Amino acid sequence: MTRLLATIFAALIALPLAAAELGDDGLHKAAWMRDTFKDLREDLEEANAEGKRLVLFFEQRGCIYCAKMHKEVFPQPELEALIEENFFVVQLDLHGAAEATDFDGEVLSQRDMARKWGILFTPTIMFMPEEVEEGKTASQAAVAAMPGAFSFGTTLDLFTWVLEKRYLLDNGEDFQRYHARRIKERDDGKTD
Repeated sequence: MTRLLATIFAALIALPLAAAELGDDGLHKAAWMRDTFKDLREDLEEANAEGKRLVLFFEQRGCIYCAKMHKEVFPQPELEALIEENFFVVQLDLHGAAEATDFDGEVLSQRDMARKWGILFTPTIMFMPEEVEEGKTASQAAVAAMPGAFSFGTTLDLFTWVLEKRYLLDNGEDFQRYHARRIKERDDGKTD
């Protein structure tokens, strides 16, 4: 009986994680993504009302790196729970024609917004502060950005670093030092 339970447990562990479905626009649709009017001022207000941090996800149809993140990284239970509980995620399309409204009030297609902000890679994840100074754009206001696909550990550490507002600390531990410390702690078995 023990061998049977061990076999069943091993089979369950080997099952793939639940990846986000593809939407009609060809972009991955994770359960924690919000469908909004893409007015970033309103999105920030709503995120704050929920006690969450606004995050902008730029993706594009056919992006193999976006697919990798949605299949291998975001479905990891620890990261998925962290995002669901603490972040208000708005997806933007690198080549999208639908309009978005920047914090400075400018209304552009999502593709033109990407150009305005200098977004070159997908996925690109931009983390917003709780308040954006009047007249600033999202790219000027972002407290951190993750251009490209990264491993689970790097992604988890960046979301945690932003959530803990470590970018405000003046202790000499920027993200790279924080991430290096977290890697060492994980290697030493000293993290949660």
